[in-house]
Amino acid sequence: MGKYKVLMVGPDRSVHGGISGVVNNYYAAGLDQKIELKYIGTMIEGSKVRKLWRAMKAYMQFLVQLSGYDIVHVNMASDASYVRKSFFIKAAKRARKKIVIHQHGGDFEGYYGQLSEKGKKRVKEILSMGDIMLVLAPSWKKFFGTLIDENKIIVFPDCIEMPPVYQKQYGQHKLLFLGRICKEKGVLELLAAAEKLQQKYPGAKLYLGGIFEDEKLKEQIEKNSDFIKYLGWISGKEKQKYLQESDIFVLPSYFEGQSIAILEAMANYCAIAASDTGGIPQMIQQEETGLLFEPRDEKSLYAALDRLLADKHLCKKLGNSAREKAEKEFSIEENMEELLKIYGSI
Repeated sequence: MGKYKVLMVGPDRSVHGGISGVVNNYYAAGLDQKIELKYIGTMIEGSKVRKLWRAMKAYMQFLVQLSGYDIVHVNMASDASYVRKSFFIKAAKRARKKIVIHQHGGDFEGYYGQLSEKGKKRVKEILSMGDIMLVLAPSWKKFFGTLIDENKIIVFPDCIEMPPVYQKQYGQHKLLFLGRICKEKGVLELLAAAEKLQQKYPGAKLYLGGIFEDEKLKEQIEKNSDFIKYLGWISGKEKQKYLQESDIFVLPSYFEGQSIAILEAMANYCAIAASDTGGIPQMIQQEETGLLFEPRDEKSLYAALDRLLADKHLCKKLGNSAREKAEKEFSIEENMEELLKIYGSI
């Protein structure tokens, strides 16, 4: 049998975000060598006009390319991402292509709940057009199973390429956050907790890697620049440097599909404190591979970070267990092989 011919769509690979990170990981691991893969970026960062122009251009390119491929793999989140991708799903269905809908969004349930009855019915119709739906965690299979045939839904967690084995130095009190710098990522609570923690641990440093989606947060970060350092968006060797040097990773998101940043932190032996939401509990088991706390709860976030800052032996135990779990369950090589089996099953 020849290579699978897959036409994949999602945000442009240059976009700062989780889906583009997943796609780039597939390319880095050689998925395009195992299948005949064409990727079309449907969204870029910038103004609304720029985004609209890119979406229209991508859709036209998709229609031109569609006849040459057997499988359409649609990466989507919620809100505008879902709306954009619905056009691609409908076109693929009209062309009688096999369709894989890959759901990455952490707040699709919230988005769905705000729709009218007509809108909800339309969502069910669109999602039912897929032959397979991939979701990041069992909780999402349960939710989407109320909208479409649950037999179509496969729990398919994101994965990464493992960095080489190395010895992490714990007790450095270097905390790292990677992600969009906005309210929904729990940054307000994180900054408040960091101010209090700095009084107890004066040598502690919080590094924030990401792009601002809420400019108001800049002032708060700048006034605490003695112990909070804004890194901007980091990637590649620079990101790996901070992952290796930081002994604690924190992600206080209000909602989350599955965090590539947490997987990267696990692979780099970090002691992790993260919100008990979405797909995170699939990665972080309380007291085993990290510490979980309630989202939007500054007190429980503070308590988790306080425990890690006070106990480097706990950090080492959690960090080593996190790395072991990442190797066993979230390796990109095994993930790709599973994806190929899914392509072959439809």
